[in-house]
Order: sequence, then structure tokens, then C-alpha cells
Amino acid sequence: MPTYAWLARFRADFERLTPTQQAAFLVAVEQFVEDLRVKGIQGATGIFEMTWAPNGKATFEYGASGTEGQPHVIWRRVGQSAGGS
Repeated sequence: MPTYAWLARFRADFERLTPTQQAAFLVAVEQFVEDLRVKGIQGATGIFEMTWAPNGKATFEYGASGTEGQPHVIWRRVGQSAGGS
């Protein structure tokens, strides 16, 4: 399982989600390695987007790992999009 860190913006975004949305995101993170609904963000080299609900997205980047052989995920933003996808 990857290690991770949250940017301050991410924590603020996460706290604005409902408890149900927070739980859904955390479940998706547990499945992160197996269910990679991830894509790079065009024009933002090294930044990726993960879909965690029909209209829920989170952005992240990879950082230096503190555990050999394990990726380190830096969560950048999280939230719900207006239109769904």
C-alpha cells in the first residue's frame, strides 16, 4: 500500500465533503492500487486524477517514498464535480 500525505488544500476540501462522501473516498483509496481509474491531467505534468465516485475526483502526485518499493502519494485536491461523469 502506498504511503501518502495531504496538502493543506486537500484537507480543507476533504473536510467540506459530507461524511458519506468522505467514507466513499477512503474506500476508493483502499482500492487505489487495484482499481486504477487514474489518468494524467493534460497540461499538468506529473499530476494525476482519480475518480472515486460517479462525480467525485481527487488529484495527486507522486513524491519521494519513505518505504522502499512503495509509492508515496501526495493528495492535492478532492471534491465533487457538478455534472458527474
